[in-house]
Amino acid sequence: MKFWHALEAAVEGGAKIARSGWNGRGMYIVKQDGYPDGIPVNANTARVTGVEEGTVCVFGPYLLLRAADGSFVPWTISQTDALAADWEIV
Repeated sequence: MKFWHALEAAVEGGAKIARSGWNGRGMYIVKQDGYPDGIPVNANTARVTGVEEGTVCVFGPYLLLRAADGSFVPWTISQTDALAADWEIV
């Protein structure tokens, strides 16, 4: 399927999506709703942003990648991924 169909499934339906062409096992993308009501900033975030630890900050929604090693990172689409037709719901 095309990316925009997979994205709709992730955004509207909470689906995990991935490309069948990815070579890392267990990788997928999800929509993280963020924290619209805010959450207290932890020490790591305070250090890199300059915001005092414990300050309540709002975080907007974003796409989150589960990498092959099991870690999670914010994800931005590449041109190759955007135009690929091998997206699937996992």
